[in-house]
Amino acid sequence: MRVTADPQTHQVTYELPVGDTLLDMNTLIGQHISMTHSGVINCVHCGRKTKKSFNQGYCYPCLTSLAQCDSCIIKPEKCHYHEGTCREPEWGEQNCMSDHFVYLANTGNLKVGITRHVQDTVSSRWMDQGASQAMVMLRVPDRLTSGLVETLCKDFIADKTNWRTMLKGTPENQDLEAKKTELLQAIAPELDKLRQQKGLQAISEVNSECVQIAYPVEQYPEKIKSINLDKTPSFSGVLLGIKGQYLILDEDRVINMRKYAGYQLEVCTG
Repeated sequence: MRVTADPQTHQVTYELPVGDTLLDMNTLIGQHISMTHSGVINCVHCGRKTKKSFNQGYCYPCLTSLAQCDSCIIKPEKCHYHEGTCREPEWGEQNCMSDHFVYLANTGNLKVGITRHVQDTVSSRWMDQGASQAMVMLRVPDRLTSGLVETLCKDFIADKTNWRTMLKGTPENQDLEAKKTELLQAIAPELDKLRQQKGLQAISEVNSECVQIAYPVEQYPEKIKSINLDKTPSFSGVLLGIKGQYLILDEDRVINMRKYAGYQLEVCTG
């Protein structure tokens, strides 16, 4: 689903691409919806039909050839562009050799992460992860450096979202400013070593405010039951909310829509 946030309230709006149409999902909350997977899956990059989707929407040839599907996308500290072995050097130049931000987020548990874009103060990555609070800590010059900094932080804080915890409700607010100070102090010795390697100006602290993000949810599930389109190609129910990339339905059901990118769906409302 495509996500945007109101620049003033930071309320998240969701749009689901269905064919050539963008379906406004926020307006469907509280309504009965049904979705049916036709059995057809198209690669989100090349469009070819595929029996199995990899890495949230790619066919196997794209999985093994695209830079955006390489393992270093999941583990940025293993970025190998500088070694001259990037699968697609032009893509790497555009996407990896540019400023990245290291951030803190509250997704039900406190986590550290990286993002390339912080537009209108709210990163789409924060919204995709269902963060209720987020704050930028550092700016670095490339993806590799962001991964190395994130690795330093992992000894003190998680780098993954617990999606079940995220879907349990709106977490208690945390003092991200204090957590940021605490974390930067903890990694200071190793961060200084990294600055000596990359250049003193390569890693800079960002003075930013904590962003509060609101999601369109009327009711959270008590006991989460995940819908798998490959096993249950058709489902229906009342849409109770959306958070992260998850639709929340009645009877404690949820479905991760990003997981099924490229799946041909028929969506009915009312």
